[in-house]
Amino acid sequence: MPNDKDDVLAPEAIAAHLAALPGWTEADGWITRTYRTNSWKGTLMVINTVGHLAEAAWHHPDLTASYAWVEVRLTTHSAKGLTEKDFALAKKIEEVVGWQPGLEGGALEGTPTDPRFAYIKHDR
Repeated sequence: MPNDKDDVLAPEAIAAHLAALPGWTEADGWITRTYRTNSWKGTLMVINTVGHLAEAAWHHPDLTASYAWVEVRLTTHSAKGLTEKDFALAKKIEEVVGWQPGLEGGALEGTPTDPRFAYIKHDR
């Protein structure tokens, strides 16, 4: 039985998905996003977050990391290209890693502005 979520997307569909994911780019059958962090601690927090989401989704990215950045790369290996799975996971990663509760108001105030506590450099 065919599985639509594993069908390789047409270029137009890829472009439409990317329009909704600022910061993500496409090249050579992969979508990629680099998250800038303030330190190794922040880098590990991003890696662990992406790892948790990927494992829960059973769809696993390639990660490259250094002291103050993490690159996330997604493709569907079994389909040999980009599928709905890649964009669904990218969207969830973006929602969680990019979450800034201090901007929402409410009980959760967000990370203090003190650099000792900063961990990710938000581009919004």
